[in-house]
Amino acid sequence: MLMLTLPYCSVSSFPPPTRFRCQILSSTPICCHGIFSASPFRTELRPFLVRSFGHRETALLVQFRCFNSRTDAGSQIGLVFSFFQEFGLTEEETELLLAKNPEINLTPLEKIRGRVLSFQSLKINGLKLQLLISKYPKLLTSEEIDPIIRFLVDELEAKLEPALVERLFSVADPSVLVGCNQKVRLLIRHGIPKDKISHVLEKVNLTKLLCHRSVEDIERMISFFEPFGGIGIIVRRPSILNFDLDGQLVPKVSFLRNLSGEDDYATGTVLRRLPAILSYNVEHMVSHVEFLKSFAGLTNDQVFKIIHMFPNVISTSKERKLRPRIEFLKQCGLDSLEIFKFLSKAPLFLALSEDNLSHKLGFLAKIGYEHRTKELARAMGAVTRTSSDNMQKVIGLYLSYGLSLEDILAMSKKHPPILQYTHSSLEEKMEYLIGDMGREVEELLVFPAFLGYKLDGRIKRRYEAKRMTRGENMSLNTLLTVSTERFLQEEGRDCIPHSGLAD
Repeated sequence: MLMLTLPYCSVSSFPPPTRFRCQILSSTPICCHGIFSASPFRTELRPFLVRSFGHRETALLVQFRCFNSRTDAGSQIGLVFSFFQEFGLTEEETELLLAKNPEINLTPLEKIRGRVLSFQSLKINGLKLQLLISKYPKLLTSEEIDPIIRFLVDELEAKLEPALVERLFSVADPSVLVGCNQKVRLLIRHGIPKDKISHVLEKVNLTKLLCHRSVEDIERMISFFEPFGGIGIIVRRPSILNFDLDGQLVPKVSFLRNLSGEDDYATGTVLRRLPAILSYNVEHMVSHVEFLKSFAGLTNDQVFKIIHMFPNVISTSKERKLRPRIEFLKQCGLDSLEIFKFLSKAPLFLALSEDNLSHKLGFLAKIGYEHRTKELARAMGAVTRTSSDNMQKVIGLYLSYGLSLEDILAMSKKHPPILQYTHSSLEEKMEYLIGDMGREVEELLVFPAFLGYKLDGRIKRRYEAKRMTRGENMSLNTLLTVSTERFLQEEGRDCIPHSGLAD
């Protein structure tokens, strides 16, 4: 407590103005604890302070007039009102704030000021900060806040999004935040990069995860996913942390694992490809699996293989998509095994929109495919992997090089993927075939698979290697279908000079 006795003090004996001001503001709590306990002291000291400190301190001293010399509450009001007016709150808002959190009256001003600066260092400024403190005034005085702020600033380098920090501190009782920094450290220690932690926390229920879930529960959940892909699954789908481990996650993962034949790696592949599959309940999964078994005639193993390649089949509507698509395959004459093989190669067929499929069926009909045939089904499987726009450009490209619709039909029946290749890639290969290799476009009718090989990695390399030794008229089939190992062996022999002797 600052003790001054007027008879023993003179103006010249006071410390310099700046030093004296710092002593009052930094070492004295807001409640002042009777600094101006004697009326004569206040009367004598005020003129000196006004002369020494200037206009700003004069405004501060005016507030002191409302202090009650015998109560802490009276000395509180002036400093608090002055500070919060600087902070941007009106007198009415400050009164409401004090009513909601009377502890502000008992807290040193510098502590409150430091707390405000800490929030500002986390990029919560202006109106957002005013609203946060007005709604949750305990944030200014609660002792539980300081360790969390230090963690956010020092360890996470204040990189959390301001909106996320607001969500974190939007609690009526700050005591529920105790230990939240420990839980975030746990996630980082298990492999979530610091630059990803904001993304993870934005997608979870912060109150549930950081306030009400224990460190042990979070540890158990992370350990549970270790055999299936670990923390990577959680990074891809942070909302998994919202689920109850025993009541929700274990039954779902166990169902998929049993369907896989207890293959942890295959189960993990499904979870990594579509972690959102865990948002569906077990009953939903069972319903889809049983539908594929009963309506398509598939086995458990076949159903899982389809899910393994295309987990989204679980999210596809049974009545709007699965049933009519499988019915189409049946009408094309495919049996259960053929349906399985079709879906193994083109599972996306089950999820495409009706408009998408209608456009593609229209193109296939224009080429000459007959309705309800296996050839139509195979072609449909190929074009599911391309867009309708690209398919239209591909057909137009073939026509521009002199091929007829009948030619395109014949080529696609031999090699259905010619309808799905990228338009620009096909054009480069056809230009090389006709321009550089000097071949006729009709050779594609015999060997349409030419269009599926890489231009630089296989076509050009092999043609240039064989052109001088085997002639330019080697068939495309012979040139490209021989294995790489055999090609390299033959290429080596071609490079050996002939001795002139008979073999």
